[in-house]
Amino acid sequence: MTVIPPEGVGLAGLRTAARDCRGCELWEPATQTVFGAGPETARLVFVGEQPGDQEDRRGEPFVGPAGRLLDRALTDAGIDRADTYVTNAVKHFRFRPTPKRRLHQSPGSEHIAACRPWLDAELALLMPEIVVCLGAVAAKALISPSFRITADRGRLLPRPSTLSEDEAGVQQTWLLATTHPSAILRTPDEERPAAYDALVADLAVAASVLA
Repeated sequence: MTVIPPEGVGLAGLRTAARDCRGCELWEPATQTVFGAGPETARLVFVGEQPGDQEDRRGEPFVGPAGRLLDRALTDAGIDRADTYVTNAVKHFRFRPTPKRRLHQSPGSEHIAACRPWLDAELALLMPEIVVCLGAVAAKALISPSFRITADRGRLLPRPSTLSEDEAGVQQTWLLATTHPSAILRTPDEERPAAYDALVADLAVAASVLA
């Protein structure tokens, strides 16, 4: 099924419409659609991979362990999360059920493609100054399928505009990719402080765009 988000409804209208999305099969086992959250005036947007277990249960993005680590990193980078918009490339939790818990499964290219109209609609409304891709899935979706976090993280890249020059004005939207907070949580204890510091350094680059 091709997803066609409604026009002229604002973020609240998009969020309501996305609840009934049947663009792929992930809606069936998931608890609910997890849409983006944050002010429509946000100049900085974070795009992750997909909601996790806690996000799926609560219906909000980045409220689990990875979200808490992101909050701490944002504070250390001088960014107020309340001024940002956070969302995911895929809006439903993909998982494998086990007797004890639901195990995360990375979304496939078909899931990313099915959800892409929602992400494009969010970004078209927000028109942020910078979009930070958290992890490889978001970076490959928004920057390039061949993008490698390890080689190209922390660099400001211009986002191609779909608007005319008159519509876009003088504002340039930048893209920047960094590690997903969940990857840092999986990093061995002895390597985790350096991985966290690298995340904060990348976020500081994003913050410099807004200064």
